[in-house]
Amino acid sequence: MAKPSGSACNLNCTYCFYLEKQKLYKGDTHFKMNDEVLETYVKAYINSQSSPVVSFAWQGGEPLLAGIGFYEKAVILQGKYRGKRKIENVLQTNGTLLNEDWCNFLKENNFLVGISIDGPEEFHDKYRLYKNGTASFKQVMQAIELLHKYSVPFNTLTVVNRNNAEHPEEVYSFLKSTGSTYLQFIPVVERYSNDEKRLLRADEHLQEKVTEWSVLPQNYGSFLCSIFDKWIKNDVGKIFVQTFDATLANWFGVHPGLCALNATCGDALIIEHNGDVYACDHFVFPEYLRGNILKQTLPQMVSSLAQSSFGTDKTNNLPDYCLRCEYRFACHGECPKYRFTCTPDGEPGLNYLCEGYLQFFRHVHPYMQYMADMIKARRPPSDIMQWIRNR
Repeated sequence: MAKPSGSACNLNCTYCFYLEKQKLYKGDTHFKMNDEVLETYVKAYINSQSSPVVSFAWQGGEPLLAGIGFYEKAVILQGKYRGKRKIENVLQTNGTLLNEDWCNFLKENNFLVGISIDGPEEFHDKYRLYKNGTASFKQVMQAIELLHKYSVPFNTLTVVNRNNAEHPEEVYSFLKSTGSTYLQFIPVVERYSNDEKRLLRADEHLQEKVTEWSVLPQNYGSFLCSIFDKWIKNDVGKIFVQTFDATLANWFGVHPGLCALNATCGDALIIEHNGDVYACDHFVFPEYLRGNILKQTLPQMVSSLAQSSFGTDKTNNLPDYCLRCEYRFACHGECPKYRFTCTPDGEPGLNYLCEGYLQFFRHVHPYMQYMADMIKARRPPSDIMQWIRNR
């Protein structure tokens, strides 16, 4: 993922873990990727890929702060270095800066847009506010209307927090009403640092106490189960929920396409606005800096011993409780960022969300197995809706 404007953002979302990353670049008042970094990155990234399709993911902070001109340059450079490869661009935005000019550009250049929205107005505006404390929901909805007007494809990213997790059916129905057919649900789990300030520290320097906006494990499990019950009866093959797709992939025995539910991690690095490359979006700490695109090659950084160990540690550091779990194949301990609680027998390294995931996996087990069997029989998973009706 590329962060062309670093952690700079026009919103001040309560739960955002990335805003504080500006402290890594004290004295830097220009959070925008310059032309040298951009060209070096585009060329290196394309040349490092072996697939016929190369996908660029632009995130933030708020990536639209880089301006249309930045992405115009990026598209030109992609054309310069792509060879026979096809280029795809995905841009994740809070939507508040989208206008007619942006939508024209996004449509003409075939960008897929991810819109961050946490559900209906009362849930979205609980935490997603401007720096002056005003709400952002109406501007986001205007952005969605513009995307429809210009036929720009988009999906939605919803942060599951302490508030909206208690209203799964309302959130799901609302997201469907926006016209989104691909939904991402990202649990927010943040902890306080030991000095009670949100300073840049690695996770081992944080308390086990989570913030008041962090989702509770049991609520996250219930949230996923409630939405799954709606989805499995009516929307399979029409609405795609990332967590459900990844879970089905694990049930079928193929790569889930979601790092949190993969056996290893380490292949989702991020590049900051100045060319710094970090191990992962959730581990932008000094000790996880892998180098700089202007000084090291991407293969050097990706295949470094530090990065390789970072990826395999996800499996190697699983507690015995996880190794014995019947759903290890579906979870793999989930994201290492959240492994700060203890197992029932006191072993450290258990994922904070374990209880919620166990609830979810147990609930969906028969349905996932049926859909996996359908795929093996070369039938569409959507057949399960008829199976449920017949029952």
